[in-house]
Amino acid sequence: MKNNKLLTIGIIIISAFALIALFAGLISPYDPSFIDQDNLLMKPSAKHWMGTDNLGRDILSRIIYGARISLSIGLIAVGIATLIGVLLGSIAGYYGGIIDGLIMRLVDIMLCFPTFFLILAVVAILEPSIYNIMIIIGLTGWMGTARLIRAEILSLKEREFIQASRATGASSGRIILTHLVPNAIGPVVINAILGVAGAILLESSLSFLGLGVQPPTPSWGNILIESKSTLGVAWWITVFPGLAILITILGFNFIGEGIKKRIG
Repeated sequence: MKNNKLLTIGIIIISAFALIALFAGLISPYDPSFIDQDNLLMKPSAKHWMGTDNLGRDILSRIIYGARISLSIGLIAVGIATLIGVLLGSIAGYYGGIIDGLIMRLVDIMLCFPTFFLILAVVAILEPSIYNIMIIIGLTGWMGTARLIRAEILSLKEREFIQASRATGASSGRIILTHLVPNAIGPVVINAILGVAGAILLESSLSFLGLGVQPPTPSWGNILIESKSTLGVAWWITVFPGLAILITILGFNFIGEGIKKRIG
């Protein structure tokens, strides 16, 4: 790891944000929903390090609690997408034939839809909530993982150790779970890590449009939407949550690129 600066920097960044999210209740200087009418739109100061918004709420506290929401959505959404992608991609790659054709056509159909607009349509129909956002992002983000795992399994399933497993009477499920998936998981892990950054950005975009996490629950995206009406007079409401999103996405990208370099 000493020779892999990207991986080291990425782990430090994400570890820091993970600790912030985990201990938000201890390190947050204020209640993120507390309205202070005496300190509306206060500039960054010793009392409020990142200033306050148009309701007098402390921006630093809202960003700290927003880390918990944004990271949770990113990780769980990618977990759902990875699970679906690995399952369908493994089945397609191992069995081939009609099963492979049907699953790959489903992938092609899903890829025909612009993902962001598909998510917008679904979220507009359903009630915007943290759980709906996690599930929707997960259900629309598995196609790349399915293609990756399928390609890896296609190259692995005729190897000698797989033939030996078949000869010993191992079931298809056992071969897939204990031999193929563990040996094909490397590119999937990299894709998943990079996908977390994309999911966080997508959640922020949805929240910015008012279709993501709903106030008063703070997320980095809905903090940004609250800054639209005060952009000309309160730059700090836009800059600090924007930096949190930028740094987190860079952290995940650094980890993904670092792992790719390490195993590549």
